[in-house]
Amino acid sequence: MTKLNEKLARNWKRLSPSLLPFADAATVELPLGQLLRLSLFQVSVGVSIVLLVGTLNRVMIVELGVPAWLVALMVSLPLVFAPFRALVGFRSDAHRSALGWRRVPYLWLGTLIQFGGLAIMPFALIVLSGDSNGPVWVGHVAAALAFLLVGAGLHTTQTVGLALATDLAPAHARPRVVALLCMMLLVGMLASALAFGALLANFSELRLIRVVQGAAVLTMGLNMIALWKQEPRRALQPLIMPRPSFAASWNAYLRQSERAKRRLLVIALGTAAFSMEDILLEPYGGQVLHLPVGATTALTAMLAIGSICGLWLAARLLGGGADPHRVSAYGLLAGLAAFSAVIFAAPLDSARLFGVGTVLIGFGAGLFAHGTLTATMNQARRDAAGMALGAWGAAQASAAGLAIALGGAIADGVSTFAAQGAFGPTVAGPATGYIAVYMIELMLMFVTLVAIGPLVRHDAREGGAAGAFELGKSAG
Repeated sequence: MTKLNEKLARNWKRLSPSLLPFADAATVELPLGQLLRLSLFQVSVGVSIVLLVGTLNRVMIVELGVPAWLVALMVSLPLVFAPFRALVGFRSDAHRSALGWRRVPYLWLGTLIQFGGLAIMPFALIVLSGDSNGPVWVGHVAAALAFLLVGAGLHTTQTVGLALATDLAPAHARPRVVALLCMMLLVGMLASALAFGALLANFSELRLIRVVQGAAVLTMGLNMIALWKQEPRRALQPLIMPRPSFAASWNAYLRQSERAKRRLLVIALGTAAFSMEDILLEPYGGQVLHLPVGATTALTAMLAIGSICGLWLAARLLGGGADPHRVSAYGLLAGLAAFSAVIFAAPLDSARLFGVGTVLIGFGAGLFAHGTLTATMNQARRDAAGMALGAWGAAQASAAGLAIALGGAIADGVSTFAAQGAFGPTVAGPATGYIAVYMIELMLMFVTLVAIGPLVRHDAREGGAAGAFELGKSAG
């Protein structure tokens, strides 16, 4: 057996690193084992997202009988904290600890807040289920508080975790590190969705409470493993030294260049363009294309597969020196093809075209997210990485939340008017409201392409200038 193990080890060593997924993300400064351990914070974020947006969303409406508008309000509560991600990142940049840490205290704080929200949630569910003598409004308030705490915790954890990854990874490896971190978020979401589905197959209130409690313990464990021995301790600084104010640092970040403002605009517009259909794809497939429940449920897996392919291609392109803004533009072009396919699937009654469009949506979103995050990491100063990544997260999360809410409202409103014959008998079918949202997303993508153009040209000029400088040096 020992000889067999030695032989297998020798064969694995001969295998090219290019054939091992994300093995080339490792560096001397950030070995693969340490990087994989750090990426576990993304897994915990994925678990919480699926629990809030997927599992509890459905359970509270169907099994517990909570009004849909109230559930929608609770699910949107985590977005209240999204604009504060830049502040959290700034605080982690400027934090002075007697232990010499900047990021670890905020990672731990985010973990505790996230755990606290999940710890409150089971008791709120007990009240909501009616299995108590307390008033129902107590359950509503407790559930809202739990959703808010989980959202604040995961936003804090993700912002500071990305900043720590920026601190640890050398510049040339950041595109591959970003791809791995985004991949682990998808892994956490997919694995937890399958696990929650299997554990709640025979539903009961007690089983749901156990699942939520298990998710709380899992979150705490994953984040403790992720932050253990990650951040090196820095030289102690006097704790009484004055700290820069957030307003001054934020204004300095925006004055750094016009590209900072434009990049935030691009992130918001592009994220909205890829998010507005988020809750509409499954009902579109069922109501318009008459797909069975199993087929529409598979759309989540198809989106994930497309996203993984997009992340992989983006990592390859950026690893080869491609401009991250140009990669983001490729994602937008893929999005144009994707939504065109989804729109034409209705008149052609083609489930296959709809599936291709769904995969392309994930593919384009993966390219776009990877490109904008890499551009943000590359442009961030070492002492302001937290605020820069917090601004990226705030723009992305806020735009996604608003786009999802607007998408649902627009689809319902247009469908209602179409059913009343306001647009004529030709477009009175159920597809009209959905297609209106997809058309708005196409327009947003064209607007985002216009906004991202100057960023690509600026980077091309910088690259050309740098190349000419290096050529002059070598000639001299």
